[in-house]
Amino acid sequence: MKRKSYDTLIVGPCSIDIMIDCNMQQTTLVGGAVIQSGYAAANTGSRTAVFTKLNVKDADIYKAFENCNADVYWKPSKATTSIRNQYFTQDKEKRECQLLSQCDKINLQEIPYVDSSIYHFAGLTVGDFDDEIIKEVHSRGKIAVDVQCLLRKAEADGELRFCDWQQKEKYLPYIEFLKTDEAEAEILTGKKDREEAAKQLYAWGAKEVMITHNTEVLIYDGNEIYKCPIKARSLAGRTGRGDTCFAGYITRRLQHNIKDSLLFAAALVSLKMETPGPYCGDEEDVQKYINKFYC
Repeated sequence: MKRKSYDTLIVGPCSIDIMIDCNMQQTTLVGGAVIQSGYAAANTGSRTAVFTKLNVKDADIYKAFENCNADVYWKPSKATTSIRNQYFTQDKEKRECQLLSQCDKINLQEIPYVDSSIYHFAGLTVGDFDDEIIKEVHSRGKIAVDVQCLLRKAEADGELRFCDWQQKEKYLPYIEFLKTDEAEAEILTGKKDREEAAKQLYAWGAKEVMITHNTEVLIYDGNEIYKCPIKARSLAGRTGRGDTCFAGYITRRLQHNIKDSLLFAAALVSLKMETPGPYCGDEEDVQKYINKFYC
């Protein structure tokens, strides 16, 4: 039997997200990096699959992806990951996160036996999978990692705090695409300057490094620093910014150069940020946004 073939397989837990804004208004939804990334990749034309884990009593995973063109694979878990996010500013840059529950660890044997050009690890916290899975899957396709899930760890009280990735120098050489934000890059490298941090992460082995910021997106490939501004007219859909940008970039990168892929990703995330929820537009909408705001 011929295996299914995809541009990207996104691996990570979905999450029951409890969102409390700076006005103390609360919203509960099914979210997580796997959903934000899945919508961004699939709805802009990439052949996309997602693999996640959850307790079916907590959420209907097919309903969560009903407006997305991705194929959904999943396994049952004793618990579903749930995170409480409290935002203290209107732009949602300052927040406090608490892990209320975590799904069972994702292991190699559970990942669907498909062909995929990219294996995108979109975890949420330390413990979603072991570091070794990066090396184990490396022989199947290009590895993309959002480093959040390797740095963000729950304390005894459930509060999520960031700490350095102790095995970074061992596993970064297996990663084709690495995504961090400014704060995560500093934790990993000790460098406040984003360009210097990107160069250090490349020196440790990552092939293409993305560092996101609220004003721009930066890419470094060992030869040149590329930058593109964020031009969102609203921050209503701020949640999922990094996931959308990274998924848009790596899938576009399969057929385009770095400059064009970065432009597409920056426009995609700018457009997505104007509306709450995952990206529900299409590739043509992104191109129109580029023509209007980036040309």
